[in-house]
Amino acid sequence: MNMRKSLALMLAGSMMLSLAACGPKEPASTSGSKPGGSADQSVVQEKKPAYSVEGYQTTDKNGNRLITGRDASGKQAMVTSSKYEASMVGEEIFKQGGNAVDAAVAVAFALGVCEPHTSGLGGGGLMLLHTADGEDVFVDFREIAPAAAAPDMYPRDEDGKVLDDKMWLGGLANAVPGEVAGLMYLLDHYGSGKLTREQIMAPAIRMAEEGFTVSPFFEGVLQDKYDVLSKYPEAQKIYWTEEGLPYEAGDVITNPDLAKTLRLIAKEGKDGFYKGEVAEAIVASSQKYGGILTMEDLANYEVTVRTPVRTTYRGYDVISSPPPSSGGAHMIEILNILENFDIGSLEVNSPEYIHLFSEAHKMAYADRAQYMADTDFAKVPLDGITSKEYAKKLAEKIDLNKSGTYTFDDPWSFEHEDTTHFSIADAEGNMVGITKTVNYFFGSGVFVDGYGFPLNDEMDDFSSDPEHVNRVEAGKKPLSSMTPTIVLKDGKPFMVLGSPGSARIFGTVAQVLSRVVDSGMDVQDAVNAVRIWDDAAWGRDTGKIQYEGAMMGVDPISKETLEKLEAMGHGVAEMGLGGCVQAIVYQPDGTLRGAADPRQDGKAVGF
Repeated sequence: MNMRKSLALMLAGSMMLSLAACGPKEPASTSGSKPGGSADQSVVQEKKPAYSVEGYQTTDKNGNRLITGRDASGKQAMVTSSKYEASMVGEEIFKQGGNAVDAAVAVAFALGVCEPHTSGLGGGGLMLLHTADGEDVFVDFREIAPAAAAPDMYPRDEDGKVLDDKMWLGGLANAVPGEVAGLMYLLDHYGSGKLTREQIMAPAIRMAEEGFTVSPFFEGVLQDKYDVLSKYPEAQKIYWTEEGLPYEAGDVITNPDLAKTLRLIAKEGKDGFYKGEVAEAIVASSQKYGGILTMEDLANYEVTVRTPVRTTYRGYDVISSPPPSSGGAHMIEILNILENFDIGSLEVNSPEYIHLFSEAHKMAYADRAQYMADTDFAKVPLDGITSKEYAKKLAEKIDLNKSGTYTFDDPWSFEHEDTTHFSIADAEGNMVGITKTVNYFFGSGVFVDGYGFPLNDEMDDFSSDPEHVNRVEAGKKPLSSMTPTIVLKDGKPFMVLGSPGSARIFGTVAQVLSRVVDSGMDVQDAVNAVRIWDDAAWGRDTGKIQYEGAMMGVDPISKETLEKLEAMGHGVAEMGLGGCVQAIVYQPDGTLRGAADPRQDGKAVGF
């Protein structure tokens, strides 16, 4: 029995079904060996991908993540994403004369090809843009609940738990996709006009036709989602070999059906997706697996332009995501709390440093659970949550020597989303941060037959409680944590960053931002450093701090630190690697410094 066969048999019985693309664990390493004796496999190994990653290593021979070779510097432009191939696409568009938005749209479509488990045509996202002339624009292309959705559409038991997996698996998990509408809006309103839609989408089309190289990380994703994909033959046609087993690291995967779909969009724009044959196939595929999407749902989808949330932090202007994302407001809440303490005097990941972050996390997550939802459907105390006076009130509750327990407070009295992120910046001062997702890895598992992409399972981001502020309602956008963020210094561009990571996203962004601003760390070192989260992020409040095990070359949290945290009343628990930050900093000499997260396949490219 070859390695692929034995692996598949093992996976069928043991792999988790719920690995979320917003919070990926580190995939298991493999030897990357290939099965022999198959004519088809000999053809697969002869394929040359559209963008070569030869020589770029993300793991060593033992499967350990490598932190080297991730960063880049450049004078003209910088692209940093979770896939080297996608970053190269952004550079290509810049060199053809495109602007930062042209590059962002090209990178977004490319990621849907080479990182299909985290985002793509069947998903949605959020974009934050700072233009060279000082305009701040937030474009919301989050998925929305179908017109037939209702608060009680998912049966629950007496404890309020959904009785089956229909919120996250199959057609009933599908919300109306927003990605194509969002990317077309960006291009139409903020593109350079120098490149056609066909030129901007050409790299993604070429990648779908000629293929991309399977990385060790993506091999691990295919292993972890074996049981899910085994339910959906439309997915297997793309991501399994003719032997009926997942592709392995080093294989090249092509997706001609996706190339066909991208060509239709390149030719017809938004209508090439939301009307006609693609829309009909989306509805048929979703309904085949129990979904309620209709042609009218797709035809009626529109993006929303919103006002970003903002604050100041240590003299920097911080601009981020408003609802339906909770990320920006609660990232600001965390920063505003921390601003009451001298974080810069503390050693990063010392007991005192971790304690303050943990306490701020618990307070922010308590407020998130109580108040946050789509502001088109619910009143949210946004000004209160982002108020410095409110943060000062919360900061006064913190005992510097003891872990606390917090419930939500009263921000009203201070009133006046598995995922990927990429960041782009240029010398003129244009900055783009886009976080986009299909929610869990490969979304709902439902693939659009003949068109090569998965549909999201964003309905799982609603609460199943019909009385909750984030309950299911027709036309409503589910709560997200996506946090694309831009930082200015004296009105000039300083930093753009964001991350996947589900409910941990805004805590991740706050940690990296603070390490650059408060601790003066190089941005790549700030991205690499071990992160912590309080388990309040997952709706619990046991006082337990979750911390990452360190990658090679990164200082771990010491045993002495963990013991002191326990003495302060914190529980501690090691967790897998989380988040995948892509960040760019403008250096004093004008150089663009790009950092890509080694927790996945990220690589920065600059010129």
